[in-house]
Amino acid sequence: MTKHEVVSEEQWIEARRALLAEEKALTRERDRLSAKRRALPWVKIKKSYTFQGTEGPATLADLFDGRSQLIVYHFMFGPDWQEGCPGCSLLSDQVDGARQHFEHNDASFVAVARAPIEKLEAYRQRMGWKFRWVSSSANDFNIDYHVSFPKGTREGGVIYNFIERADPEIDELPGVSVFLKDEDGTIYHTYSTYGRGGEMFLPVYGWLDIVPKGRNETKNGNLTDWVRRHDRYENDGRTQPIGSAMIGIS
Repeated sequence: MTKHEVVSEEQWIEARRALLAEEKALTRERDRLSAKRRALPWVKIKKSYTFQGTEGPATLADLFDGRSQLIVYHFMFGPDWQEGCPGCSLLSDQVDGARQHFEHNDASFVAVARAPIEKLEAYRQRMGWKFRWVSSSANDFNIDYHVSFPKGTREGGVIYNFIERADPEIDELPGVSVFLKDEDGTIYHTYSTYGRGGEMFLPVYGWLDIVPKGRNETKNGNLTDWVRRHDRYENDGRTQPIGSAMIGIS
């Protein structure tokens, strides 16, 4: 391990208090940004979208499941892919625990991808996830929300994370979009975030960011240095395989 400064308990407390002041400032700034996020103007959804789920077709309105708010995770899983993106899988591993709480606070969750529903359902079962997942293979939802770039749509570049970019050289990118359904049934798009904006939904980073080695991303400088699908980590005999255990839970 790299050599690190070692000090007395008194010196450590002094340094920790100085850092605490910065942490509190960041917390207040996060609260301010959260308020601005909720105050963003809305866009009325005029286009009809029908998705394919395990129980048949479902409209965007159906995905609200009787609630007024809907969180959509744009999962990277293209039509020809054999399994889902490792990074999206990392985030999805952390959804169900939170979902059982925010669903009781008027917010539904659904993952959307362009792969056929049969592939999505098989992968969901493999991973042990319980959240709803639908296929957008028969509509333009992913294209309209700038997370899918099938060949033939990328000439001249694409828009991702609200910025014009060159050809991303990949058909799928991740994101999160939020919708609200009014009492009269009108649906509004209220928020979307892409790229590193998704880190707020990855509590695993919160845990790693407090340990000395941090995220330990040293080769590529991102999660590809260490993240694997949870059923693909080598078994070192010390970690309970959560995904396998979850499969039997109803």
